[in-house]
Amino acid sequence: MYPKIILQKGKDEAIKRFHPWIFSGAIKSMDSLIKEGDIVEVYSYNDQFLGIGFYHQSSIAVRLISFSKQVINLDFWIKKIQHAFQFRVFLNLANSQHTNIYRLIFGEGDSLSSLIIDYVNGHCVFQAHTIAMHMQRNEIVEALKFIYKEKLISVYDKSIETLPTNYVLQHANMFLYGKLENEMIVNENGYPFFVDFINGQKTGFFIDQRENRKLLQNYCSNKNVLNTFSYSGGFSVYALHNKARHVHSIDSSEKAIQLCNQNIGLNKLSDHHSSTVIDAFDFIKSEGKQYDLIILDPPAFAKSKDVKHNAVQGYKRLNTLALTNIKKQGILFTFSCSGVIDKNLFYNTITAAAIESRRNIKLLHVLNQPADHPIMPNFPEGEYLKGLVFYVE
Repeated sequence: MYPKIILQKGKDEAIKRFHPWIFSGAIKSMDSLIKEGDIVEVYSYNDQFLGIGFYHQSSIAVRLISFSKQVINLDFWIKKIQHAFQFRVFLNLANSQHTNIYRLIFGEGDSLSSLIIDYVNGHCVFQAHTIAMHMQRNEIVEALKFIYKEKLISVYDKSIETLPTNYVLQHANMFLYGKLENEMIVNENGYPFFVDFINGQKTGFFIDQRENRKLLQNYCSNKNVLNTFSYSGGFSVYALHNKARHVHSIDSSEKAIQLCNQNIGLNKLSDHHSSTVIDAFDFIKSEGKQYDLIILDPPAFAKSKDVKHNAVQGYKRLNTLALTNIKKQGILFTFSCSGVIDKNLFYNTITAAAIESRRNIKLLHVLNQPADHPIMPNFPEGEYLKGLVFYVE
């Protein structure tokens, strides 16, 4: 049905366990006319069918989207996205009265490698991480229209940041369906936030911290809180709604602080909030001693294994500063969103920071990404967000 790729002997074991990636070194032979973005069928060395996926001219040569023979057409996309939607219904996210922003498609976690779709109060933000997935965008839009019906206002393609340069020169971020009429305001656990999915980072809002922001509420009463790398102020809003004495939000980006201040104002919480455009390391070093609770949620220090060591040193330095300066009986919320830093390495890094800072710490919570960013046992690479909460003596 589709062009054929055959794997070398012994290179099919992971695929039989439903791992969706096939590396270029595993390929024995392939049809000569296969090109970037083509749908391909993959077979073992002894001609056993393994799956259907997209071909890429990269180290990950094939990303599988089905382990059974079928046609990749509109009906396929409707079934796949409907399956993901029903899971969000099960999670009480789709059709929730308190939260109208969630991740609808999380790549491999929803068996659609390289595709991200966020639902943002009637708008779907589409982000393809490969050319092949971007080439499927029109049928994906039709599937979204079929599933959401009149509730779908628009679909915005925000893939330029995640696709190869030679390809994006021919394309632009744009609305694939509908448009945005007014400023976008969403609700998360009942709290309103401005979201700018056109100009903001990633798809406009860090949905993956939703449950961790909710947990923070339990520790904020009468506390001076420092929210570092605050971006749009999510943790700050939750802390202030739950009786923090004062919250200080800091970020090195002036645009981020402006958005944070907008969200504080939207929630009518400005009286107990201040913000500063400053480097987090510098601020903690000079001002950290006045805070009872510190949140460390930096951007990924490592996006590839090549810089893994430097990333570990960065996390250690940041957490050592926070642990050295935080008040006695303080609370530290610390996170890593680096996929190449696994949870054991992150835990050990924070342990090393505690030893260096000469502070005794007690583990209160081990945190990760929420269920709308599903982690599949056959794809452990999908677990990227790690969080730890410590009591600092």
